[in-house]
Amino acid sequence: MRIEIEQPRQSWVEDFAALKRAVMGAAPAGAYLHHIGSTAIPGLAAKDIIDLQLTVNALADVDADAFERAGFERRPIVIDHCPPGLELAEGELGKAFYRSKGRPANLHIREKSRFNQRYSLLCRDFLRAHPTAASAYALIKQRLAQRFPDDVDFYYDIKDPVFDTIMDGANEWAKLVGWSEPPGD
Repeated sequence: MRIEIEQPRQSWVEDFAALKRAVMGAAPAGAYLHHIGSTAIPGLAAKDIIDLQLTVNALADVDADAFERAGFERRPIVIDHCPPGLELAEGELGKAFYRSKGRPANLHIREKSRFNQRYSLLCRDFLRAHPTAASAYALIKQRLAQRFPDDVDFYYDIKDPVFDTIMDGANEWAKLVGWSEPPGD
């Protein structure tokens, strides 16, 4: 997969809305959805891949066949990156991961109140509230993609620790403003 960072598109909001209908049709009771990742941050350059986070009460409630019928293919990723210096139980990082068979999209299914479920929402909201940090992050992604356009593993080996640095500031910001998980998008 070639890494290409594109200028922001208004269509990403509409693309999320269309994907939401399919995802929620396959979701277990009580689940809710958020638009996450770079395409969820207005004005941020990104890969043209919509990231969605479906929050569920338990991963065991997920019907993989329902998501297949809805146009999503299960992928073997079952755990998220753990930031250096943290020791987290495996349950705090567990997930189910799907790719759309149509419009490029990644569906991350995570359990409510877990570390990884909060992480993606807090990072998104922090970058939405801090345009300078978002612009610096975009520049890092653009330069990585220019230098290593065909090395996805290297791209994420650098990008993940950058997010861990952002998350340190995001946690302080969350305390300062009293951030809490927003309702689904």
